[in-house]
Amino acid sequence: MGPLQFQLSGGPGDGPRSLTSALHERLRADILATRLLPGQKLHIAGLAKQFSVSLAAVREALSRLVADGLVQASDQRGFRVSPVSLADLADVTQTRIDIEGLALRRSIERGDDAWLASVKSAWTDLKAVPYRYPDDPTVHYEEWVVRHRIFHRALVNACGSPWLLGFRDVLHEQSERYRRLSIRREVGGKPRDVEAEHKAIVAAVIKRDADAAVRALSKHFGITKEFVELAASRIAEVSRAT
Repeated sequence: MGPLQFQLSGGPGDGPRSLTSALHERLRADILATRLLPGQKLHIAGLAKQFSVSLAAVREALSRLVADGLVQASDQRGFRVSPVSLADLADVTQTRIDIEGLALRRSIERGDDAWLASVKSAWTDLKAVPYRYPDDPTVHYEEWVVRHRIFHRALVNACGSPWLLGFRDVLHEQSERYRRLSIRREVGGKPRDVEAEHKAIVAAVIKRDADAAVRALSKHFGITKEFVELAASRIAEVSRAT
């Protein structure tokens, strides 16, 4: 099934707002998974026909994605998936280190035993699923992606700042697109032990060693950046294709 080969459906009580939300979530998922490629045009009329929704519903869904930073809009060129570049990768990575590092430090300082238990639980759940599909190691195992997001969010949940968490969530989503584009470079090339990287973060958190935890988190994000840079030809290929 292609990325857009389905119709949104719901019960008789579903109104325009619920259809818009469903469309927003579907397009968001396709962008993060790079089923909709960076730079790809998003035609309002085509999406409305594909999903059997109104033009207004499509415009609202796309406007939400603009606010999320996943779609760009211009008067002359309409809507398109936000592009990727190595310069943007460097900016996203450093800003994520700054923001998420601060949130992690505050969580370690303020988090109670329940927070620490949630981190351990999220870490256990993440380790329980494979990193890649066994039959296709070039693709992330979808449940791992879900649990990975929960794990990293659990690390910072005790920071006490909804604003900080909101900025952190936006940066995480932007990083996810690069991860999906770079995973092919991890196969047959330079080895990476993601589990060991996560283990180092958790070990420091359990000790409530904020400096060590932030260093491990920064190293983890930096390694991801290195693998994306190794896959620079893949990013260039995607840009040319769109």
